[in-house]
Amino acid sequence: MKGYRRYIPLNWLLSALARMPLKVLYVLSDILFVIIFYIVRYRRKVALTNITESFPDKSPKECGKICRDFFRHFSDYIVETIKLGHISDEEMKRHMEFTGCEILDRYFDEGRSIVVYFSHCGNWEWAPSLTLWMRHKPSPDLVYAQVYRPLTNKWFDSYFLKLRSRFGSVSYDKRMVFRHLLMLRRDNIQSITGFMSDQKPSHNDPIHIVKFLNHPTAVITGTETVVRKLDTVAVYWDMEKTGRGHYRLNARVITDNASEMPEYTITDTYIKMLEETITRQPSIWLWTHKRWKNRVEYPADMPQ
Repeated sequence: MKGYRRYIPLNWLLSALARMPLKVLYVLSDILFVIIFYIVRYRRKVALTNITESFPDKSPKECGKICRDFFRHFSDYIVETIKLGHISDEEMKRHMEFTGCEILDRYFDEGRSIVVYFSHCGNWEWAPSLTLWMRHKPSPDLVYAQVYRPLTNKWFDSYFLKLRSRFGSVSYDKRMVFRHLLMLRRDNIQSITGFMSDQKPSHNDPIHIVKFLNHPTAVITGTETVVRKLDTVAVYWDMEKTGRGHYRLNARVITDNASEMPEYTITDTYIKMLEETITRQPSIWLWTHKRWKNRVEYPADMPQ
């Protein structure tokens, strides 16, 4: 607890900000954008390089606009995430819409569990509000969960875990998620678990390379492994930003019978869906990731 005392002023500040109306927070976001983009220039070069290489058909002017729009969105994402500390269910539903929930509820009716392929698009921190839209609510027999990578800073780790549990979901450390889901299945508890699958794969992941945003890209395959081993339904969350502070997530089923699909087909399908999402609205993806820092090559037998 001693180490946490120095964060008391920050906790007070974040709590005060969370109680402000979103329209006020967006004024702060506009100021934050100027600081991040023009003064600090936070990973601006990384973002612009990623965008330019991903969209070779776009002009420098177009790429520059996507970059600026991304940082405007990123500033909004920051204040919107803080708002999670004090937001009503009704206000959350006005800002985050889910479609396709009846499909998920039907799978729950059938006794199936679900793995959700998700990405750093829109405001991913608002995604746990799914529970507000579902007929099946979190209960001892149904767990809503998301996978996360623990932060090095314990205070911030605790802060984000609290925000992510706001709507009744739990967070599983990525190193332990398979064990947790295996235990749930053993105890006949259904689950729906979101996997952020657009990051770089871990060092011990099998190497699978795809063409993604004009790059040869090593992608995460562990999500597909979970789907296959636990025989879950695989769903993709298709995110779009419909206005400032307004998002829509659409559930798109990848497969409900993984055993019939060849190896890595689920992963490949997800990557194609994600690319469609990003191409449709490029400014809402997290371009500051150093996604292609360690370059890989296409396999010799892979068509270019």
